[in-house]
Amino acid sequence: MGTAELTKNLSPVLNETYGYASWDLLPHFPTLRPYVRLLLDQPQFFVMFWNSVKLTGAILIGQIIFGVPAAWGFAQFDFPGKKYLFTVYIVLMLMPFQVTMVSSYLVLDQFSLLDTHWGIILPAVFSTFPVFIIYRFFRGVPCAVIESAQLDGAGKWQVFFHIGIPLGMPGIMSAIVLGFLEYWNMIEQPLTFLRDKTLWPLSLYLPDIAADKAGLALAASVVTLAPAILVFLYGQSYLEQGIIAASVKE
Repeated sequence: MGTAELTKNLSPVLNETYGYASWDLLPHFPTLRPYVRLLLDQPQFFVMFWNSVKLTGAILIGQIIFGVPAAWGFAQFDFPGKKYLFTVYIVLMLMPFQVTMVSSYLVLDQFSLLDTHWGIILPAVFSTFPVFIIYRFFRGVPCAVIESAQLDGAGKWQVFFHIGIPLGMPGIMSAIVLGFLEYWNMIEQPLTFLRDKTLWPLSLYLPDIAADKAGLALAASVVTLAPAILVFLYGQSYLEQGIIAASVKE
């Protein structure tokens, strides 16, 4: 919609006039001007976009590197205190960010990681949620398959890479999809740990929602939402499998 049409429809909200906001299903005078302004005249939008790509990509890669072996260890190996340690994992998973915010801030400050992307990436890399999701799939790997591979001379790492990962791929993919949806839209962590606005992710980009910038704000919302929708549609089947597996009790 053009600026005049948006102003007319949203004037009761944006300009605090009397009446109610209205919204037409189709614009009377369609225009792509808000998208042109966003993609060509807003360089900070691209800076924040690539910040989101960097943060989300690094977090997901780190979770795969550390979370997948941890889930395999919990699922296939017995060691003293295993149940208690896994219970700690679940408790940490259930704790919201607000509970650990102060302690995380103090730790990051001690390591001089405040106001850096690493201050966002490192705590998220060691999140316990991917371990919990992937663990359920690794528990479903048949013991007979693992024993057959070991009889054929396969070592523990060979079993992990050639049997565990392929059979647990649905769980890994569901963890990646859930992780992308969470960290692409994260708001509290960057607001707490990043002072420099040039380091902010796209989830914090929103121009002042005034009458003359309503179209720009709505266009930014659509562009920000598009990657999340594509990832969700691609990984929907994996996501459903992950939810089902996580809900099964041992």
